[in-house]
Amino acid sequence: MSEQLGVLSALDLAKTQWYHFTAIIIAGMGFFTDAYDLFCISIVTKLLGRIYYHIQNSPRPGSLPPNVAAAVNGVALCGTLAGQLFFGWLGDKLGRKRVYGITLILMVLCSIASGLSFSHSPKAVISTLCFFRFWLGFGIGGDYPLSATIMSEYANKKTRGAFIAAVFAMQGFGILAGGIVALVVSAAFNNRFPAPPYSENPSRPTIPEADYVWRIVLMFGAIPAGITYYWRMKMPETARYTALVAQNAKQAAADMSKVLQVHLEAEEEKPTTESNQNPNRFGLFSKKFAKRHGLHLLGTTTTWFLLDIAFYSQNLFQKDIFTAIEWLPPAATMSELEECFKIARAQTLIALCGTVPGYWFTVVFIDYIGRFVIQLMGFIMMTIFMFALAFPYNHWKEKPHRIGFVVMYSLTFFFANFGPNSTTFIVPAEIFPARLRSTCHGISAAAGKAGAIVGAFGFLYAAQSKDPAMTEPGYPTGIGVKNALIVLGCINFLGALFTLLVPESKGKSLEELTGENQGDDDGIGTSPV
Repeated sequence: MSEQLGVLSALDLAKTQWYHFTAIIIAGMGFFTDAYDLFCISIVTKLLGRIYYHIQNSPRPGSLPPNVAAAVNGVALCGTLAGQLFFGWLGDKLGRKRVYGITLILMVLCSIASGLSFSHSPKAVISTLCFFRFWLGFGIGGDYPLSATIMSEYANKKTRGAFIAAVFAMQGFGILAGGIVALVVSAAFNNRFPAPPYSENPSRPTIPEADYVWRIVLMFGAIPAGITYYWRMKMPETARYTALVAQNAKQAAADMSKVLQVHLEAEEEKPTTESNQNPNRFGLFSKKFAKRHGLHLLGTTTTWFLLDIAFYSQNLFQKDIFTAIEWLPPAATMSELEECFKIARAQTLIALCGTVPGYWFTVVFIDYIGRFVIQLMGFIMMTIFMFALAFPYNHWKEKPHRIGFVVMYSLTFFFANFGPNSTTFIVPAEIFPARLRSTCHGISAAAGKAGAIVGAFGFLYAAQSKDPAMTEPGYPTGIGVKNALIVLGCINFLGALFTLLVPESKGKSLEELTGENQGDDDGIGTSPV
């Protein structure tokens, strides 16, 4: 590594400093907002159904029709997929910093606009909400490749995995915050504007004040994003982009000297001629890229795609769990705000017990046992637990065994987060060349969101009962939850197999992984160890 740029070598060897933690917070608050915005909608969809699709004297409260529910919940995922591809590409063309602020502004504006979706007709309200949720997702999509790339390019090689994982772990706190905000808002409104359970008066329309609850919950997502904007704009461009892509090693050294306690003056001019002679300047669609990184990109896209099918399909049996442990009584026995409160409480407890711990296990262990081991272990454990839930599914539904069902469910998603849900975000930010890093991360993340759409909606239909009398209103018959869980177990096993295409990046510099700024033409191989 004697030919490596001095500024990049200094970054790799720099001690962990306060600025590293500042960068984690700045990038992590973006992910906090992303998760809040993506997951809070599921808390208020029941409330939207009661407000805008109330049928007078119906035995059941109003609910969103299947196509409307799919649109409200899924349109942000579609926007996220598009944003990951577009902003990933733009981050390599214009620089990480310049694009980073655009995504945040989009998120702030669309969070506020989502809550201001007013109209006289339910159709117009939902259409306007979906329009702004799409563009909110578009901004969120940009945060994936940019946050991961920025953090990987700032970090030293010893703790890089933990730093990127810490940014991603803020997603857990975002999900938790969504539940807490909905808890506080619905409890406050329910206390001030109490209403009887639906079953006591089915002809009663939803109280007008309930319309404020979902709007406040959605708009709150603008606050953490807005607070972070100033600090994002103060961050300098990453040294790796400036030195390797913009070809300005002197500026890279000056930028990093301002924020990190490293001395770069003596080395800042040294590598410019070598950098310009770098033979490793190939494009995304070149034969050279296909030869050196084609299998890596196949590995990162397929594993993220397969993981998100399983991860976003959790709504298949979330209802069973909430009902089994009596967190969520039948809808007709609750008022609209009481139902919103109990859904928020259930999701908050699931996040606190099953979601957040897994993320932070990854932060602690990733630079010790490596990305490959964590990802392979996670997929294998998810496969085991999915099959363990699936084959004796009728056994778990019996009342004496319901606690076991909840434990198995929690462990499945603990190993998703202490496993591929974290590593599929980290690895694409490390193993691709600087000039293509954001693009390749965006492609990998977009594949993941395609999997999320399949998991959240394809399996929602597939998991419907084979018996037409047992399906949810508006849904056709499916293969049943048991068979859906068996298919998900097989998908997780495929994820474990495709993990073999993903190389181990623990303890290596980014330039060592990609072969950049070296005279030879060797890059990383496909070996995971």
